[in-house]
Amino acid sequence: MAQTVGRNIAAPLLFLNLIMYLIVVGFASWCLNRFINGQTNHPSFGGNGATMFFLTFALLAGVLGVASKFIGGNHIRAWRSDSLAAAGSTSLIAWAITALAFGLACKEINLGQHRGWRLRVVEAFIIILTFTQFLYLLLLHASMFSSRYGPGYRDTDYGIGAGPSVDPAGPKGVGGGAATGTRV
Repeated sequence: MAQTVGRNIAAPLLFLNLIMYLIVVGFASWCLNRFINGQTNHPSFGGNGATMFFLTFALLAGVLGVASKFIGGNHIRAWRSDSLAAAGSTSLIAWAITALAFGLACKEINLGQHRGWRLRVVEAFIIILTFTQFLYLLLLHASMFSSRYGPGYRDTDYGIGAGPSVDPAGPKGVGGGAATGTRV
């Protein structure tokens, strides 16, 4: 039970972040499509000078976040130190891009002007995801401080159990080795 404390906390957060990143991808791609088509007068869109930059980073954060959650799901399933490296690094990159989108969302809110409900949804989800992704990242790396929270970077106990290595040719001077033609 002690080895699964981190897993039991990280798994629901991983699923929540996956759903939220998928929502960000959907709404940000819709808003970016309207922006590229020049339909900024649409009642549910609007925008200001920071909108193009915000939507670009929000869409990038969403795609990287979804990819990070798939790799994180593999780590939650395996829960080993070798999968922790991949999950931790992709989560860090996804959080960094989400934090950049968070800054642009704050700038867009600060500039004001009319912003439609879909654009405000993207802003809200990016702001929430910045904190939930950071919490997920901390949970992944909590094992650096205590092995109670999951596999650490120095844990190599997954290789134990294979037993001592055995020479397939057999011991020297004893029959039954490779010289007799039998296979082990």
